[in-house]
Amino acid sequence: MATFSRSVTVDWAGSVMEGKGQAKAGTGAFTLPVTFPARVGEPEGHTSPEELMAAAHAACYAMALNATLGRKNASAAKTHVVATVTADKGEAGIKLTTSKLEVTVEGLEGMEASAFPEVAREAEGKCPISNALRGSMQIEVDASAK
Repeated sequence: MATFSRSVTVDWAGSVMEGKGQAKAGTGAFTLPVTFPARVGEPEGHTSPEELMAAAHAACYAMALNATLGRKNASAAKTHVVATVTADKGEAGIKLTTSKLEVTVEGLEGMEASAFPEVAREAEGKCPISNALRGSMQIEVDASAK
């Protein structure tokens, strides 16, 4: 088995409330501004750890879903995944509670649309990001085929 790694560097300046940072992908794929106020309030064009986690979950799940469809000799012409990470901010700080995956496929071939939600839930169990989050967060899947 091949081992691989990816990295993101954050350069931060200032305090947590007034400061800001830049999250830079080691691959050069992105540079994104991050601030704490954007984390718990209005984003105003800045990202947060929760949004980055949602991005990772959506991308990973889309791959796991299409791999699962392929193993069942099925395919989708288009897959649309929205991942929403929810957190509670309380006295003890921020606690991530849920990652909800909403998936819609178009042009489903090789299986009935009625079977798709079950396959979508099966794929969630094969998603490495889901597997990393499971146990600390609730993961929900809402699936439909057009």
